[in-house]
This record gives sequence, structure tokens and C-alpha cells, in this order.
Amino acid sequence: MNAQNSSIMFTGKPLSFDILSRVGSGRALPAVTQAGIERVERAYGVVQDRLAEGMSIYGANTGVGAMKDIEWTPEALEEFNLGLVRAHHFGTGDAFPVEIVRNAIAIRINTALTGRVGCSMALIEAFMALLAHDVIPIVRRTGSIGCADIGLMGQISAALTGVGDAIYQGQRMPVTEAFEKAGLSTLRMEPRDALASFSLNAIGYASAAESIRKAALAVRVLLATGLATAGAMGAAIAPWRSVVEVGTEAHAEIGSWLWRAFDDWQWSSTTHVQDPLSIRMMPQVFGTAIESLTIAGNTILAATGRTDDNPVVIGNEVLTSGGSLPLDVTIYMQAAQIAIAHVARNIYNRCVIMANGGRRGLPVNLVPHGTVATGFGPILKLAGDLFVRTHSLSSPISPQALVVAGGIEDEAAFLPLVVERFERQVRAIRRMAGLEALLAAQAMDISGDAPRGVANLVYAIVRSHSALYLKDRPLSSEVEQIEEELGSDATMAALIELAPLGLLDDFFALAPPDAP
Repeated sequence: MNAQNSSIMFTGKPLSFDILSRVGSGRALPAVTQAGIERVERAYGVVQDRLAEGMSIYGANTGVGAMKDIEWTPEALEEFNLGLVRAHHFGTGDAFPVEIVRNAIAIRINTALTGRVGCSMALIEAFMALLAHDVIPIVRRTGSIGCADIGLMGQISAALTGVGDAIYQGQRMPVTEAFEKAGLSTLRMEPRDALASFSLNAIGYASAAESIRKAALAVRVLLATGLATAGAMGAAIAPWRSVVEVGTEAHAEIGSWLWRAFDDWQWSSTTHVQDPLSIRMMPQVFGTAIESLTIAGNTILAATGRTDDNPVVIGNEVLTSGGSLPLDVTIYMQAAQIAIAHVARNIYNRCVIMANGGRRGLPVNLVPHGTVATGFGPILKLAGDLFVRTHSLSSPISPQALVVAGGIEDEAAFLPLVVERFERQVRAIRRMAGLEALLAAQAMDISGDAPRGVANLVYAIVRSHSALYLKDRPLSSEVEQIEEELGSDATMAALIELAPLGLLDDFFALAPPDAP
């Protein structure tokens, strides 16, 4: 970790996308206020007092799940708490990126500062030390049903006891080796610390935040490729002007953005009466998608400042809680999945219209007149595949019935799986952006256009990887290269400079780290 990295004061209040971006990337570290420390210590004192009085506290001096009625003697507590943590290191599969693990640790720190958790300050300091020394535990992503990420967070908390693997200085190694190199010591888990270290949805929230922000980045790019397509097909701007007066706030914002971008190019409209809906209704489709992403984003951020532990400390009481069900975040993430599927359909429809030819005298399959080629007809199958992939992932899964732990744990939200499916949708629409941009550039060149502003940015990116299509050739690598550059930090910085869109840019902190 760079010693020059800044500190961000954590208070227990909800975090922002800017904070998550900075902490996740390792550019900033959390610091805690004295008031936050005092809240943690007070809540810890309440737990210790109740334990001393002989109160049975779930997961502190009792078993968990189906073993909740088993009470451990004081002599067995140290062994129980160590074993409790290690028993919850059971995730499998691919590992989460370190950015998500950093943010999960940060969320645990922040929610503990509410003074509702009852853990020790030593646990919070141990988590802060992981971030300060950039020892990031490996967290395999399969193992949570979305009712506290015990099998995911358990891989982080187990690292504090010296088991598992971690990334240190860019290298994967056993945690014991990473701790030795970083000068860290393992943590002895106190009663309540063990359960508090892993029984929360921090991985789910961190991964949801990252995926929803990536969706915002993708939608930002797709607005640009959609604009380029509209210009290449000579779309009418009247619907974009009218939505400013009659649409929702988000619809009006997108209509205004498209209208302003038109001023940079001012293509000639070839529309008779009105355009196909996929062009005419871009403000409605993208505006609604942005509204959905923003609602999901706000719900995720609210969760970063709310205790989802069980039990919780309220005043001088230790009370059981049902707060570990992240149903609000899950439902709004699933709503965002539907919105992304609508965006995918919108892109697909425009690609089909453009490749079919006819508008502005464009030839079928965008094959220039006099050229012997099959053109872009076959690649529409790729567009169709990506659209259907996106659509197939939009059905909700959270109501699925699942009962575990002897029947007492009979609710689940499946947030990590919802996020994983959402990530696949976002990857698909990013590729669709590359394909739409490729078609738009071909149409522009056939018509002899000279695009400006945002459309010219899209055109220049395409032509840096793909020449005018005059002879049949493989397009796989070209689409992927265009997709990659469209999704780059440099392109996002250029888009924000050319045509800012506060609705997305500010809330989701889309500007790259080095952007002014």
C-alpha cells in the first residue's frame, strides 16, 4: 500500500460510490472517528456485561444455526470461537477481485462503527490492518445464499486466524506467509468477535456496488453508440425535444443530452413522420434504466451504513435480529436486471434496422454498392445471441424456496448469485456496444458522413481497430478490440469532457482516477 494514499474518515454513515471506488482501488484507507470508537467499545461492553450475567447470546456462547441451543462453557469458548470462524471458510470457485474484498472489509468496519454490533475494537483494528498493509484475503465467490455471506466473509475472517490464502504485493501466498512479510499477527477471537467477523452481507453489498457502477459505465458508453447509430440513420430529433417537456426527470435528462449532442453534428434527418421505436424511445429506455440503476445504487449505499448482524446491541440490551436478509438490495438489483434487458433489446433492434439497410439509401448488410461481399448480415446473429443472453438473466431468483439449519433458516435472498448474473448481463451489453459502434461507423462511411462530437469519438475508436468493410473478413477480434477501447478509462474521460451527464457521472463517480 502506498504510504501517500489518503485517508477517509468512516463514521458509520452510508458510504458513497466515490469512497468505494477509492478504497477498492487501494487509493485510500479508512480512518475512524473517536466517536465511532466509543460506540464500538460501548456496544462491546454491553455484550460482555450480559455474558457475565449468564445471558445466552447467539454465536457468542452458544452454537449457531441448528446448534443454537448448545451452550458452551467458559473454558470451551476460545476453541469454539476459533473453530466457528474456520468452519465458515467453505467458499469455492473463482476468487473475487481484490477491489471487492477491500470494500467488503471497509463495509464491515463502517457498519461496526454504528455501535450496534457488539464486537471488540481489536477486531476492527485487525480488519483495518489488512487494508493498511494491503494483505487481501482470497475470497472464492461460490458459497452464499444471500442471508449473511458466511461462506464468503468467513474466508476473510479465517485469514485473521492464520488460515487461507491472500494477495500481498501482487502475489498470492498462504496467509501465514503474507502476515510474516507484512509484520501482522493473527487475532484471538473473543466471544462475539467470531460471528461478527463473518456473519454479514458485506461481500454481497461490495460486489453489488461494483456491478451496478460497471452497469452505469456501460450505459454511458451505449448512449454514445446509440447516438452514433441515430446519426448514421438520419434520425429525427423531435422525440428528444418533446421528452424534455413531457418525460420523467431521467427521460428528460437523456433527451436533453441527445439533443445537445446533436448540435455538435447536426445530421440531416431522413425521417418521414416518425422513426422506429428503438430510435424514438431512446430517452425512455435509457432514462428508465438509469432510474433503476440509481435506485439500486442508493439502496446498496444505505446498506453500507446499516447493521445487518444478528444479534445486535440496542441500548443496554442484546437482541436477536432478522436484519441479515438483504432483500431490499436484492429486489432492486433484480429490477435493474430487467432494465438492462430492455437496454439490450433497444440496442439489438437498432442494429437490425441499420444492417437491413434502406434508411438514407443504406445498402442491405451495409455492403457498399459495387462491392462483392456478404457484409454485416451474419454478425447480427452475435447481436441476437448477446440480447437473448441478457434477457435470459433477467428473471428473478430471490423467491426460490430454500430451507437449511434444521428448518430454522428458511429465508434467503441469493444476492451474490443475483450479482453474478447481473455481471454477465453487463458484459453482454458492453460487447453489444462494440458491435453497434462497428455498424454505425460502416453506415457513416457509406453515406460520406463527417461526424463530430460524441459520434466522432465513437467513429474514431472503431476506425482505429477496424477499416471500412469492403471485403469479407473475420470480425471477432475487431469487435472485442472496439469493446475494450470503448470501455476504457480514456474513453470515459473523453465522454465526460465532451458531453457531461451528471445523472450518471456524479452519483456513480464515473470519472477515472486521473481525470480532472
